[in-house]
Amino acid sequence: MSEIITLNHGSGGKASQDLIKRIFIKSFGDPNAILSDSAILDIDSRKIAFTTDSFVIDPIFFPGGDIGKLAVCGTVNDIAVSGAIPKYLTASFILEEGLLIDDLKKIVDSMAKQAAIANVKIVAGDTKVVNKGKCDKIFINTTGIGILEKDFSYISTGEKIIAGDKIIVNGTLGDHSIAVLGVRNELEFKTEVQSDCACLHELIQDVLKAGMKMKFMRDITRGGLATVLNELAGIVNLGIELIEKDIPVKESVNGLCEILGFDPLYLANEGKVLMVVHQDDAKDIIEIMKKNPLGKESRVIGDIISDHPKMVVGKTEIGGKRIINMLQGEQLPRIC
Repeated sequence: MSEIITLNHGSGGKASQDLIKRIFIKSFGDPNAILSDSAILDIDSRKIAFTTDSFVIDPIFFPGGDIGKLAVCGTVNDIAVSGAIPKYLTASFILEEGLLIDDLKKIVDSMAKQAAIANVKIVAGDTKVVNKGKCDKIFINTTGIGILEKDFSYISTGEKIIAGDKIIVNGTLGDHSIAVLGVRNELEFKTEVQSDCACLHELIQDVLKAGMKMKFMRDITRGGLATVLNELAGIVNLGIELIEKDIPVKESVNGLCEILGFDPLYLANEGKVLMVVHQDDAKDIIEIMKKNPLGKESRVIGDIISDHPKMVVGKTEIGGKRIINMLQGEQLPRIC
């Protein structure tokens, strides 16, 4: 019989300590570490990036990943798109009574694997257990800290963006949403699409270390490309024009979107970054990105323009134009 999480694991007593040592410490840290209330970290006197995020998803395992991989990659990417180098993570877990211990171990091991890939350390955490039915198996909260080697603080603000700048994405949109949708318990269709969940720090640092004129970055998660671009247009008070035929979408994803009535521009991604760069550097940046496996399908998809400020407009394949608004409501819930 498979071992499961019980309320006793959240009591703070021996069962809690055993769980922490057997599952979390074994994967994340030094087995001889002192379990104190705070992790003491050595950070040079420089600017740091600091972020936190919570992850809920149904199902917790999906093609190309799981909630643990999602939590680490999502937080690493939030740090990376600020121009910082990710260094440390915390991880807090809310576990539902009845969760299989084997499933928890798979998730924790997945987190450890991604942390190693990203060269970050998981240095602190917390675990709570709630009654059956009060949580969807497992919720994870992660906090991340990164160091800015140079002062890239302007990247998050978009303050250096001007008309003529180019918009780049590193690959196909919508893969994560469709992969998760395809394995939902209540749905019957299957798809071979894999989630794009991945840590983007190396791809981003390759561009930054080359000294290119990076103006803005954002990972394209909930709300999709359309939402990120609408937020950006509002921030910089400029217009955005997309060339829709240049936006990469897998045929399988596009086909399912047509059947289900989704627009790929609004679907969540977990391994895609949007960059706004100086027009003179766009070609060189694409060449740099294509050398990384996560950037092989990188391309320019649009421009920053002075016309129709605060609006995003798409040029359609038949030569027309359409206004692309921010996502209204929740198109595909429980994605990240």
